[in-house]
Amino acid sequence: MFRYLARRLLNGLLVLLGVVSLVFLIFNLKQVDPARMLADQRSSPEALEAIRKDLGLDLPMGTRYLQYLNDISPVSIHARTDRDSPFFIDLEQRSGVRLFGVGGSQVVLKPPYLRRSFQSRRDVSAILAEAFPNTAILALVAMGFAVVIGIAMGTWAAVRKGTWVDTLLLGISALGMAGPSFFIAVLVAWLGGFVWYDTVSLPGLPVMLALMGPVLWLRARLLRRTSGSGDRYAQLSFGGLLLGLVLWVLGKAFSIPGLGFALDLPGTGLPMSGDLIDVDPFTGPHVSWKHLVLPALTLGVRPLAIIVQLTRSSLLEVLAQDHIRTARAKGLSERQVVLRHGLRNALMPVLTAVSGWFASLLAGAVFVEFVFGWKGMGLEVFNALEREDFPVVMGAVLVFATLFVVMNLLVDLLYAVLDPRVRTV
Repeated sequence: MFRYLARRLLNGLLVLLGVVSLVFLIFNLKQVDPARMLADQRSSPEALEAIRKDLGLDLPMGTRYLQYLNDISPVSIHARTDRDSPFFIDLEQRSGVRLFGVGGSQVVLKPPYLRRSFQSRRDVSAILAEAFPNTAILALVAMGFAVVIGIAMGTWAAVRKGTWVDTLLLGISALGMAGPSFFIAVLVAWLGGFVWYDTVSLPGLPVMLALMGPVLWLRARLLRRTSGSGDRYAQLSFGGLLLGLVLWVLGKAFSIPGLGFALDLPGTGLPMSGDLIDVDPFTGPHVSWKHLVLPALTLGVRPLAIIVQLTRSSLLEVLAQDHIRTARAKGLSERQVVLRHGLRNALMPVLTAVSGWFASLLAGAVFVEFVFGWKGMGLEVFNALEREDFPVVMGAVLVFATLFVVMNLLVDLLYAVLDPRVRTV
């Protein structure tokens, strides 16, 4: 177990080293002079040179790379006797702790230093620490929504395999996986925060006739007169919808009384943009949960689609096993067989996949936060890219990469605990 964990940890550290190296090269080979971004237009060449020296831009590329690794590493080398050295660390300012000495240097333990913002001159760590809680809350709510609804839909699709319910749910999940995040975000913001913000009028007759199928099916289920898939009720709903549309169009075209009426649905009242903390001019700041609904729904669409398919395929595989046939032979109801014996065993691959998806949600929140104006790490990254504030972008990329590695390590550890065969791989 220890060797397996050490091997996975080493792989994670190598991945982080590769990400750090790639990020450093991309942003240091870009032809942008940070000194000119920080200085005034009338700054003298001497002032520009002083800024470059302060940022370490006067050093060779290799030295800058080693300095960057030393800055972001929790265990760093501190040149205690030379304040002009690129490896000198102000331990009082960085809250470092001396471990042991090596010649004229010391090995210290400190928080990772992600440099300072070009625009605000604040520590990138402080900027990201302020934005991270909002992104974490958004990702947690989105994942909770995806897990609850996705498992329910996947279970329903597996139980109704081969019926219109299965086809419909698989089609919805395919659309959720195919839709780009920015497109889904714009669509949800437009529909939920603009079109449906106030009362929406729907054609009354098609809606009422389409609801006949579900109402009759529910009545039959309550009276225990049916246990089938409900295909005939679905056909009744579809036929009622088509008939209602035809009658409604005729009623509107020829002003026939009783056919062209509309049903008014109450609006969502959900804003298109906003933050978790809303500031009221009279009552002051307060938590506004309604601002969380639309971005959480948007961010949860893709993991929901994947969870539906994972749950369906895993449950179908479990339901085909021998112990399920034994449970049915004992006379257990289908609900007990599916929920107690089937779903419990089918959820293991789903839950492990969910744990790995959480870091993806954090990284995938950039477009969603931009569209909805949600003040999290995604919006900070977007604004930093727009202003060419590269230290903020580099710091955010490293934070996301670290979260990926940590979550994957936890998933591997969970697999090793649940299935000892994994340790030998």
